[in-house]
Amino acid sequence: MSIKPLADRVLIEPAPAETKTVGGIIIPDTAKEKPLQGTIVAVGKGTKDEEMVLKEGDTVLYGKYAGTELEFEGKKYLIMRQSDVVAVLV
Repeated sequence: MSIKPLADRVLIEPAPAETKTVGGIIIPDTAKEKPLQGTIVAVGKGTKDEEMVLKEGDTVLYGKYAGTELEFEGKKYLIMRQSDVVAVLV
């Protein structure tokens, strides 16, 4: 079984949260910030008004409160509309 987003939605696997700062300080679980970057795992077909420009494998940036969190087969994902994605990393 797998997840296939509908319309203009994308399924994103968030990047793991940082566990250490650049200076080497370990960040406790309670102080970790939600990652704002992830990899697209699946995409919908788009809508008749909006073509799907994102594709599987793209590394993207998204807003802090964008998307809906879900857990599937023990992994955490975000599902959101294509318009909630801010940028594609190249």
